[in-house]
Amino acid sequence: MARLARVSVPGHPYHVIQRGNNRQPIFGSDADREKMRSLLAENAIQFDVAIHAYVLMDNHFHLLVSPQVQDALPKMMQAVGRRYVRHFNDTHQRSGTLWEGRYKSALVQSERYLLACMVYLDLNPVRAGIVGRAQDYPWSSHAHYVGLRNDRLVTPHALVWELGNTPFARESRYGELVQAGISQDQYQALGQSVTSGWVLGDPRFVAGLQGRVQRRLTPSMPGRPVKKLPAPD
Repeated sequence: MARLARVSVPGHPYHVIQRGNNRQPIFGSDADREKMRSLLAENAIQFDVAIHAYVLMDNHFHLLVSPQVQDALPKMMQAVGRRYVRHFNDTHQRSGTLWEGRYKSALVQSERYLLACMVYLDLNPVRAGIVGRAQDYPWSSHAHYVGLRNDRLVTPHALVWELGNTPFARESRYGELVQAGISQDQYQALGQSVTSGWVLGDPRFVAGLQGRVQRRLTPSMPGRPVKKLPAPD
């Protein structure tokens, strides 16, 4: 079966995941993670992509981004991927592929899913049992949003600014959102959409977007039931 063409609509947020080949580690040290952050920051500027949130795990990473121009996201991911593989192979004296195919992504409706997606990313290390609290994990954007550090990689989405009138109010409110977590339905929807590549949004949003792209944005309903995919880590 031919793989789906990517949905490329500038100005909308995308949930992105890139995995290591055969789930192998893609970070061997803190220096590797710093290199990835540096490459993301550099290429986000070069290709005009706003990175709203991220988390770097052992064998994969997630991003929440808004490309500002056509094809900005694939260009950024290609540049980051190629340069990081060279760094990783040189550093760890290895050769060959590092990634599990091309990255996966899903366009998400801002008003309905953007903040939930940020919480999803922040809680990834907690769900994996690496830390007990999101603020204890140093390789995500969570610390930026709760006022523990200033992260140059992060560009807050407009919806974050609406959480409060002052930095303290926004940080406090965002911390409360992460503490509350997301529902199982949101967790499944966010995981399955990025795995499958379908747009995540309500029917009205998807219908409005459909007129701007050529490929189908959601699974067709007739025929056999759509197979439920497991949510990624």
